[in-house]
Amino acid sequence: MNLGEAFKRSFVAGLILVAPLVVTLYVITTLVRWSLVVVDPIVAGTRLTQFTGNDWVAAQLLAVALIVAGIAVVGSIAQRTVGSRVFGNVGRVVNFVPLVNTIYSSVRQVASALVERDSRYDSVVLVEYPRNGIYALGFVTGESPEPVLTATDERAYNVFLPNSPNPTGGRLALVPEEQITEIDMSVREGLRQVVTTGMKAEEMEATAGVPVEPASNADAETDRTE
Repeated sequence: MNLGEAFKRSFVAGLILVAPLVVTLYVITTLVRWSLVVVDPIVAGTRLTQFTGNDWVAAQLLAVALIVAGIAVVGSIAQRTVGSRVFGNVGRVVNFVPLVNTIYSSVRQVASALVERDSRYDSVVLVEYPRNGIYALGFVTGESPEPVLTATDERAYNVFLPNSPNPTGGRLALVPEEQITEIDMSVREGLRQVVTTGMKAEEMEATAGVPVEPASNADAETDRTE
């Protein structure tokens, strides 16, 4: 192996390790900047620096702690009967606002599916898209409207085909029943597949530089037996 080839391989290996760190730092920096747009006005408006000895950074951290506590309080209230009615009414009001209702419902549905066991998605299916022989992961949201059955003379389902790695965007497809392949996968697992672009937990840990424990001898023996 000549010097140029060795340098090329070393550079590619180093790039694979450094690039994710650079992107991660960039994303974190961007999120921090966006957070400061919200946090700084709170610090200035509430004069939190009076409680931190005029230390602006400490006041920002205090504001973040208060925001987190406030979100937890809102969540606690929302779990109660009165709170669920109030926030349910807020959601219904948002649904009347064009464009806002689409963004709000999409983000809330995806967030709920990732965190909670229940979801508005019925099941995870495979649909041949964008062409025959290639399958896309989809989520059934319900049966297609009656006019679809009348026009096509066949039963169809509403299938949401999410984008990866951002499942809040995607497209709605009205797919005939016989062209849908049901799979044994939960909605939460399906969304994680979309968000992680299909990477398994072991692969993500290996990419991040986290050592993966090798299988035990008993596991290896079991695999050979199977």
